[in-house]
Amino acid sequence: MASATDSRYGQKESSDQNFDYMFKILIIGNSSVGKTSFLFRYADDSFTPAFVSTVGIDFKVKTIYRNDKRIKLQIWDTAGQERYRTITTAYYRERGRQLADHLGFEFFEASAKDNINVKQTFERLVDVICEKMSESLDTADPAVTGAKQGPQLTDQQAPPHQDCAC
Repeated sequence: MASATDSRYGQKESSDQNFDYMFKILIIGNSSVGKTSFLFRYADDSFTPAFVSTVGIDFKVKTIYRNDKRIKLQIWDTAGQERYRTITTAYYRERGRQLADHLGFEFFEASAKDNINVKQTFERLVDVICEKMSESLDTADPAVTGAKQGPQLTDQQAPPHQDCAC
């Protein structure tokens, strides 16, 4: 299979468009909290204790399977420096659980270093997105969408697939 390489991360991304859905996920937080480590642990199953500050925004791509659908995740890693704080101030860890409870979101604590809850956090996020998409498609008016029947995601568990490092 042909692939393109992102020189900064050594990222391999399939050059074809062979996926059912693409989800863009944004990781935000304070400087030096481990956003990049969290992303690398999930996308590459690697951890490096050395600190390298992210400049601006970088991203990685990973393809997973859910409910017989191939889903490409485009995961964006934001810089946590002061100049980017305008998009992160509402999400500090000391207020994270309280904010999640208030907004009706799920809350996870994870460790990239010890590989705790990293994969589970991303998998749950993908499941929630799929559930919301399915709800949206179920309630969509065919006259408005112009479709007779949209693609459906189900609540059935997908057969286990080997994770790929796309």
